[in-house]
Amino acid sequence: MIKDWKSKYSDIMKDFEGYSIGKIFKYLNNPEIISLAGGLPSPDMFLKSGMREASQKLLADNLEKVFQYSSVPGEVDFIQAIIEFLKRDGIYLDPENVVVTSSGQHGLDLTGRLFLDPGDLIMLDRPTFAGAIVAFQMQNPQIIGIDIEADGPNVDEYRNRLQKMDTMPKFIYVVPDFQNPTGITTSLKKREALLDISYEFDILIVEDSPYRDLRYSGEAIPSIFSLDQKRKGTNVIGLYTFSKIFCPGIRVGFNIGPKAVIEKMSNIKGGNLLNTPKYNQDICKAFLTEMDYDAHMNKCKDYYSEKLDVFLKTMKEYFPPEMGVTWTKPEGGLFLWVTVPEHIDTNDLFMEAIKFKVAFVPGDAFYGENPAKNHMRINFSFATKEQLAEAVKRLSDCVKAQL
Repeated sequence: MIKDWKSKYSDIMKDFEGYSIGKIFKYLNNPEIISLAGGLPSPDMFLKSGMREASQKLLADNLEKVFQYSSVPGEVDFIQAIIEFLKRDGIYLDPENVVVTSSGQHGLDLTGRLFLDPGDLIMLDRPTFAGAIVAFQMQNPQIIGIDIEADGPNVDEYRNRLQKMDTMPKFIYVVPDFQNPTGITTSLKKREALLDISYEFDILIVEDSPYRDLRYSGEAIPSIFSLDQKRKGTNVIGLYTFSKIFCPGIRVGFNIGPKAVIEKMSNIKGGNLLNTPKYNQDICKAFLTEMDYDAHMNKCKDYYSEKLDVFLKTMKEYFPPEMGVTWTKPEGGLFLWVTVPEHIDTNDLFMEAIKFKVAFVPGDAFYGENPAKNHMRINFSFATKEQLAEAVKRLSDCVKAQL
């Protein structure tokens, strides 16, 4: 009888505690709680009729192939649809530059497995996407965080830190468009500066783009991948997912990059997953080619933009300046970042907020090291507009009680 299971685990896994955000959902079983915690797109935006039609056609015309094993890198026709889709964003690829993933999280996992050995350095913004942090932590790297600024990464501090290093990081991880958790968008100047740093120090940039097409105001900024291509470079790996623009339950995404990198990622995928279900890929192909992508995205933009507007207006009403609470004002995406006075630990505030029947994600989950304690991530996409307004009122009452 084995009594000490921990002694049997790998060294990396012995103290690995998993995805902290997932653990807070056990507190949200009460239907009276308005949750601003998850990164859930609204079911109102799911293309239900289009998915039904595509599914019925697939099962009627191609059932045997749909339910069979499929190619490890991805279905050829789906990859071609991805290539055509990315051309609209100024990105030009061959099939060998694309590997289909089973979600954006899988794409992060492939990236960590390919590039990281235990103890390797990586650099990222403070804060940044908690799912990326936990994916990379599976390889036990050393994380170097640089505080993010209102217009994106602090590129001067990135350069200063790099100039003092004897060993270079394996990569810099960024979410340039409507970053999770802050909602901040990286300026064109800083995207170019990040590329300059990448070339100067010979460091890969991992560009995560889950929300890029969910822009509600302002002008679209070229992706770092497209800017790299214009310079004839190959220094950027792009990570994409259909979870936010289509639906998360389908669990499909894709990574793009140099042929040699994508081939290695495909090899890893063959070892840890084998293949992404053909049915899921075919549904996503139909989404790109048969379901009027532009009309769908315009509908999403109008829908989420209205929710964001309600949230921001209610925040202004219920959090006057004297409360010392500030928040970002994103131009797109699904999240914003709230900062409370420094003496408030949002982990403690979360437990109090549950009593007020409102929930958020404490901010320390979004730091790879030395977490700041007085922030929270807010999601505005899932709750109704009426729930959002009520949630802000409840949150204000909760914060006032702490002040």
